[in-house]
This record gives sequence, structure tokens and C-alpha cells, in this order.
Amino acid sequence: MTTPPSAHGRITQRRIAELAGVSQATVSLVLNGKADASTRIPEETRRRVLDVINSTTYVPDPAARRLAGVGNKIIGVFTYEPAFPSASLDFYAALLTGIESEAEVLGCDLLLFTSAPVEGSRRRLFHENNRLRLADGCLLLGQEMDTEELERLVASGFPFVAIGRREAEGVPYVAADYVTGTAALAARAIELGHRRFAYVHPDSRGESVLDRQRGFRAELERRGIAADDATTFIASAGEDAAADWRQVRASGATVLFVENPTYAIGMFPHIVRDGLSVPDDLSIVALADPSRSSESDLDFTRLSPPRTRLGSEALTLLSRILDPSAEVDASELRITLDCTVTDGATLARPRTAQETTR
Repeated sequence: MTTPPSAHGRITQRRIAELAGVSQATVSLVLNGKADASTRIPEETRRRVLDVINSTTYVPDPAARRLAGVGNKIIGVFTYEPAFPSASLDFYAALLTGIESEAEVLGCDLLLFTSAPVEGSRRRLFHENNRLRLADGCLLLGQEMDTEELERLVASGFPFVAIGRREAEGVPYVAADYVTGTAALAARAIELGHRRFAYVHPDSRGESVLDRQRGFRAELERRGIAADDATTFIASAGEDAAADWRQVRASGATVLFVENPTYAIGMFPHIVRDGLSVPDDLSIVALADPSRSSESDLDFTRLSPPRTRLGSEALTLLSRILDPSAEVDASELRITLDCTVTDGATLARPRTAQETTR
């Protein structure tokens, strides 16, 4: 009786190659469905390899399947805005830290795509210089992303995950829950007696910007306060702190909500120059963490997005999408993480409320 190949031990791709009289590379191509005209593997050779596989008890090793499924284990990172200028450090540094740490765990290399030039402060995903397909999949970072580009990328079938909520249909993402966190901070201000608000935000239609405003407005409305009547909304490029402060001062607000803490840090000397103190005369609520490089002594009452975790969770999700043995349900392709509310020392009762309670 002929001894089946499996009796000699675990069947490997190398053993199949020996039995079929081909190279191990040829076996790998056949196993992964890549033995077509482009690889110049004759049909007779492909059938011979398949016959050997079918006559053995060969079962692909899960780790080997994952490795085959993600090609070179190179993950791309595409940033719509430049990642390293000081103005971008607050946004990108923690995200990249999370991505790097998870890449080390997964044994992946990272490839930062920079060949597409920055045009009007942003890169285009489908610029002729961009070479996304050098990577097995890609993480997309940016405060604003082009919806048409995202939809085109979805239609292409290229694996990717966006960091931050995206409204474009079919886009997988990992995002922070800015709506709930901002609403919680608005509730604190209202409960302390604030009724007149200033809200300084980037001049942007990015989802994270809109989500913060949505949470703020929803909480005011829930408390019976008409947001547009009680709030002066100020779109700022963050380049003229004196002008921003003049608008805040003219609004008569007792509490300033600011999406970018850098804006508040820039306004602080003007606040002091006008003889006001924080938080006695003006409370400040920041809707993000300030940069660690900031020289400000302000301990903001603030929203702390889990940016490092956003980076690591996004890469974890992408690795699952790339894994041919994993089944990722549609409900798992969009993940939202809670933000932390940090008490700080810049939110207090307004003077009018203090005087009323005396």
C-alpha cells in the first residue's frame, strides 16, 4: 500500500513543491489564486500542483495565510495636511505614536506618502505622483478629506481606514465621539450659570469640527437655550489672536469654548491686557488637548480625545480588513471611541451668578 504524503509529517508548501516538481514560489502563487497568464505559469503546471494539494491533507497555516494576504506587510499613511509643521503637531503626533506602536505589534512597516504635493494646504489622494498601491493598505489622516476621493477609493476596492468620522458612504473609520464630550462640557457650563457663550472654531467643514458644534448646540437646545441667540460663533484661521479676542470681548460672553487650545493661548495675553482674569471674569473650555510644547500655564478645562488609541485602533481595524481569514461585519467597520473630560481650572461660575447666590 502506498503511504500517503501526510504520513511523513505535516505537509508544507515546500513538500508540495517537491512532490509536484516545481518551485515553492509557484506553489504559493497557485494557493493564492495568482497563477494566471500574467505569472506565465502553464495550466498543466497549475493542475499538477492542485492535484498534489488535493491528494494530501495540506491545510494552509493561518499565519502564512495572513502574511500572504497582506503582501509585504507595508502599511501606508497618507496625510491630507503636512504632518510635521508645528501647527500640525497637536493633531498628528499622538495619532502617529499610536500607529507606530501597533505597527510594531503587528510586525508591519509604515510608509508615509509624501510625493503628492501640498496644494492650497492639502494633498490630493489621487494625484498622479501618489503611489498608494506600493502599500498593502493605507491609513488616511486629515481634519478635512475630499468626499469624492473617498468614494472613489471605496469603489476601487483598495483597503483603507480613515481616522476620524467620515460621512462618505462605505468608508471604514475609527473616530472620537466629539458630540457627547462637547455636550458634557456645555452642560457643565450651563449648570454653573453661564448663559452667554462665545465659540471659536476653525474655518472648516470637517466632520470633527461639525461634530463638536453639533454637541454644543444640542445641549443648549436641550436646556431650553437658543444656541444662535446665546452664542457668538467665530470662524478663525488662528492667525490673528487680537482680532479673535476683540470679537469674543464684544460678544459679552462669560465662557469661551474654543476648538483649538492654541487659539485660546494666543488670546490670553490680550485677555490679561484688558484686565480680565481666567476663570473669574472669563471661563475657557478647550475642546482638545493643548500641545505638550505649549508654554502656557493655563490648565484648561477640556475635552481629551483618545488620539493615540485612535491611531492604534485604526491600524488594528485595517489589519483585520487585510486578513483573508477574518470576517469583518459591516457594523465593525465604523468604530467610535469616547473622549475624556478633564476638569482643569478654567471653568467657574460667572461673576453675575456668584453675585446672585450671595
